[in-house]
Amino acid sequence: MRARGMTYDTGFVVDGRISHERSDPALVRRELAVIRDDLHCNAVHIVGGDPDRLEQAAQAAAALGLEVWFSPYPLESEPEEILALFRDCAERAERLRREGAAVVFVAGVELSVMNRGFLPGDSPEERVALLLGRPGGPAGAMRELGARVNAFLRDAAAAVRERFGGKVTYAAIQFEQVDWTPFDIVTYELIRSAEVADRFRDAVRTLAQGPKPLAITGFGTAAYQGAGDRGGRVLDVVEHDPETRAPVRLNGVYERDEPGQAAYLGELLEIFDTEGVDSAFVYLFALAGYPHRPDGDPRDDLDRAGLGIVKLLEGGRGQAYPDMDWEPKAAFAAVARRYGG
Repeated sequence: MRARGMTYDTGFVVDGRISHERSDPALVRRELAVIRDDLHCNAVHIVGGDPDRLEQAAQAAAALGLEVWFSPYPLESEPEEILALFRDCAERAERLRREGAAVVFVAGVELSVMNRGFLPGDSPEERVALLLGRPGGPAGAMRELGARVNAFLRDAAAAVRERFGGKVTYAAIQFEQVDWTPFDIVTYELIRSAEVADRFRDAVRTLAQGPKPLAITGFGTAAYQGAGDRGGRVLDVVEHDPETRAPVRLNGVYERDEPGQAAYLGELLEIFDTEGVDSAFVYLFALAGYPHRPDGDPRDDLDRAGLGIVKLLEGGRGQAYPDMDWEPKAAFAAVARRYGG
C-alpha cells in the first residue's frame, strides 16, 4: 500500500458537547510521533468536529512528515451546517497544503447515517432500521438515498474545491451509492463481519480495480471475544446514557480478547496490501470514553468494547510509554509488524 495509515481522533462534537477534553498540543504531537515512529505509519486520518483541534493536529502531523487526511466529522448536523464546517476546514487544509504538506481533504464520513437531513430518524441506529424497514423493501429507499447523498456531495465537493487545491474524497458506506465523479480517491468505510467474511477479499479486489485509487477507512474491531464477527455491530454491547449518549458500561460479561482484535486487524491489512488498496487507515489509535478498568465488574471495563489499539488508563501511566496515560494492546504490535514489514 502507498499510504499506511492510522485514524487519530481529536474529539467528536454532538449538540455542542465534545467527546473528550484532551487537547494539549504537546500530547498530540507525542502521540502522532508514536504513530509515525513505532507504528510505522506514513499517513494519518485526523478526524473530529472542532476545526481548531483538527488544524492543530494536522499541523503537528505535517511537521512530522506524515501525509494528512484532513477529515471534519460532523455528527447530528443539518446539511447547511455540514457545508459551513467543510468551508471552514477546507481553508485551513489549504493553508497547510500551501506550506508544503501532503494533504487530502475528506468531505465527511457516513454522512447519511451520522447526520440529519438524509434519512428519517433521530439516531444512526434508528435511521438504518427505518431504511431497511421501508415499505416495498430497502432497494427503492436506497435509490432515493443515493440521489439525496450525491446531490449533497456535488455541492460539498464544489464548496471544498473553491477553497482547497489538493485531492478530495469522501468516506462512504456502500449503500449510499456514491457517484465518485467529483472526487479524486474512492474511499469506503469497509468492515468485515462473519456474514461477509467468505467474500470480503474478492470484494476488496473488485473495488481496487476501479479507475481511481481506493482507500479504506473505518475498519477495526474491539478486544472482546467474537467482536470481529459482529462487524459494524461491534458497539451494540455498550449501554449509553440516554441523555448524553456517553458510554456507561457493557450490557453483559464479554471475555477480553486482545489477540482476537490483533488477528482481525492483521488479516484485513494483509488483504488490503495484497489486493491493490492504495491507502488504509486503521480505526483507531484511541477511543475516548472507553477506559480500561481491569479490576472489579468486567462490565465496567469499557475498553473491551473500545476500538482503540491502545487502552486508556484512569489516573495512571503506562509501562511501555511511562509519559502516556495509555498502554498498547496486542493490536498495536500487530499493526506495527504489518506496517513495518
